[in-house]
Amino acid sequence: MIDIKLLRQDPGGVAAQLARRGFRMDVDWYVSQEAERRSLQTRLEDLRKHRNEGSRRVGELKALESPAEELRVQLEKLTHLDRELVDAEQAFRKLSAGLEAFCLTLPNLLDATVPEGMEEGANQELRRWGHVPDFAFKPRDHVELGEMIQGMDFSAASVITGARFVVLRGILARLQRALTAFMLDWHVREYGYEEIYVPHLVNRQSLTGTGQLPKFESDLFRVGPDVDWFLIPTAEVPVTNLARDHVFSGSELPKQWVAHTPCYRSEAGSYGKDLKGMIRQHQFEKVELVQITIPGESSQAHERLVGHAESVLVQLELPYRVMLLCAGDTGFASAKTYDLEVWLPSQKRYREISSCSNFRDFQARRLNARWRQDAKSKPDWVHTLNGSGLAVGRTLLALLENRQDESGKVSLPSCLQSYLGGIREIRGGVGREHPNG
Repeated sequence: MIDIKLLRQDPGGVAAQLARRGFRMDVDWYVSQEAERRSLQTRLEDLRKHRNEGSRRVGELKALESPAEELRVQLEKLTHLDRELVDAEQAFRKLSAGLEAFCLTLPNLLDATVPEGMEEGANQELRRWGHVPDFAFKPRDHVELGEMIQGMDFSAASVITGARFVVLRGILARLQRALTAFMLDWHVREYGYEEIYVPHLVNRQSLTGTGQLPKFESDLFRVGPDVDWFLIPTAEVPVTNLARDHVFSGSELPKQWVAHTPCYRSEAGSYGKDLKGMIRQHQFEKVELVQITIPGESSQAHERLVGHAESVLVQLELPYRVMLLCAGDTGFASAKTYDLEVWLPSQKRYREISSCSNFRDFQARRLNARWRQDAKSKPDWVHTLNGSGLAVGRTLLALLENRQDESGKVSLPSCLQSYLGGIREIRGGVGREHPNG
């Protein structure tokens, strides 16, 4: 949530910043509602003051055993004040709720370094790593390779559930498990993340805290109608909510958490996009990185977080590039986002495999997540960050496509072979092991 003090002091300036995203804030409505809120607040203070004075006066009259008529008049005045006060409090609560609902629809303010632009084409490429394979044959896509390996079954998933699901069999099911285990182990061992296991169902307050609600409700799967729980769209939601209503000591920060979860998204608004294969599914796996930092350290933490995600791609020997997202392509809750995009030979283009964002205090204000240097210090908002390290399904398909040969054999990077009992290549559903392992 945007700093309410800043919004009240300079609504026009906030609106101008949000316009960079293409977001139109109704300044006139907000200014009029805020003026009414202040007027009601002043009226409430006056009514409470008069009521307290009236209560004292009634007490004095009773103590002095004043004439009954005088006491009756004062009691009537007090009753009238009580009614006015109840009405004013109800009006104030209703108006405040409306303003809060309005504020929850406002996206985060962007970092000054975020480039201008409204669409993907305005994103800035910062760097590339790895060798884009130059095949002497037409590369197969992951769907064809998966069928050749007899490990990727969309038809079975369609019967079980419907479109945009997959059944992985045999070596590909093992490969997904290996990728997940490698990513978790890598972040814990190399960068000191604490591994977290979290619920896959969250309540409305959790989703509101991280910014998925109210804006993205159509993209969520709700469990109900009698239970107001949702399947998680990303581990970011339950993991970041570990900080909700918590005051960290300075010595506790930064926090670095890593979690593997399935993710569930309705993909509302994506109809007709990536219908084939595993690029865009309703259920997929991710290893997610979440960091909680003090405000002055979040920018540096953001750069390190990107490096942590990049290192997984380096270990897997997958070519990728790093993109700084433009204003219009930056997510609702993010102040600044880097995307990691992996090369897909079948599409002859880079595709997103990780999105790493600095939310600053936007989520913290919604979550009431704070910190203080010591017991005598006043609590302040923490900064939150997250990124995928990585999206497991997209990593799997990138491995298949980038490491294939003309016969359909797929070689595996050395970092995964110990997770697969020494298997170093897959073909036709069979894993081929090291000669000595």
